[in-house]
Amino acid sequence: MKFRVERDVLADAAAWVARSLPARPPVPVLGGVLIDAGAGEDADRLTVSGFDYETSARVELDATIGDPGTLLVSGRLLADITRALPNKPVDLVVDGARATINCGNSRFSLPTMPVEDYPQLPAMPQRAGAVDAAELAGAVAQVAVAAGRDDTLPMLTGIRLEIEGTRLTLAATDRFRLAVRELDWQPEDTGASTAVLIPAKTLSDVAKTLAGAGSVEIALSAGDGMLGLTGGGRRATTRLLDAEFPRFRQLIPTEHTTAAELDVAVLVEAIKRVSLVADRVAQIRLEFGEDGLRLAAGGEDVGSAEEELPCALDGNPLTIAFNPGYLLDSLGALHTEKAQLTFTTPNRPALVRPVLPAADGESQAPAGPGYLHLLMPVRLPG
Repeated sequence: MKFRVERDVLADAAAWVARSLPARPPVPVLGGVLIDAGAGEDADRLTVSGFDYETSARVELDATIGDPGTLLVSGRLLADITRALPNKPVDLVVDGARATINCGNSRFSLPTMPVEDYPQLPAMPQRAGAVDAAELAGAVAQVAVAAGRDDTLPMLTGIRLEIEGTRLTLAATDRFRLAVRELDWQPEDTGASTAVLIPAKTLSDVAKTLAGAGSVEIALSAGDGMLGLTGGGRRATTRLLDAEFPRFRQLIPTEHTTAAELDVAVLVEAIKRVSLVADRVAQIRLEFGEDGLRLAAGGEDVGSAEEELPCALDGNPLTIAFNPGYLLDSLGALHTEKAQLTFTTPNRPALVRPVLPAADGESQAPAGPGYLHLLMPVRLPG
């Protein structure tokens, strides 16, 4: 086996595939990256792939292939080596049980692993439709911030994907916050209606990588528990989570008694300053009144801080408290200059929505499909 490929192309492919591999594989071959040079139907292509029985990643590259063949080497080691190589063409040659990498004046020799012990990559499920790659990446990033990280609660570590005709809905929650984003797509079947739960980290990594692909094809086989994403010469599959996602829609308030509109950048900087003295329960208090918003945190034992900001208030004055990290996450996911915060009582969930500029120069929070972030408040003392 022998081929030549551009260093940046190989390094990018190796890094992407290696990212999907387990940190501590149960058997060594599952930590490997499979390189297929000009074999089978891809006779003029180089493919780099990985699979650990849960997720798979595969990317096609342009390469000059001397001798076709298949190679299995440590994925993380290959990613580290190719990232450190000089910016020159890479020559890879396999001789027996060793693979030699030459790039400029650099030379590495790696042991190979038995290809016959490597599992066969899963086939792509049936195509369900296509969506704009950048919009999908943005939507996934917006909801992933609310996904749980406790593996003992698998239903909270995923992103729920709902398909209803031409509308996709993404949702994630860790019980303390909930993020929901809706977007349009082009389904194969406009009458399709289904819902699946996808590992949040896997979906986030793949969607971010495919953001520049123009369009991403979504393939889905709910019966077999598999989701596939394809775009820009790359494809990935992941097993779905077999868990029941909370009924999130009933948690979203349908009315409010107080609404405030604020400048996102100004509010974010103020929260960062005031929360420097937040007490052990990580609480920051927001006091909304006719004169604006007053932020406060801390106490006599740890120091205190407060800051006043202008805001457009509609409704009753209110004092409410949040985890400052969660509040910053919600504001950072809006991607707009202004945010609308709506409340009912200090002990009920609050909603954070983007405020979009309107054609008449005014602004408004979207009432229909779009993005919303629900936050559970922290109980005020006393």
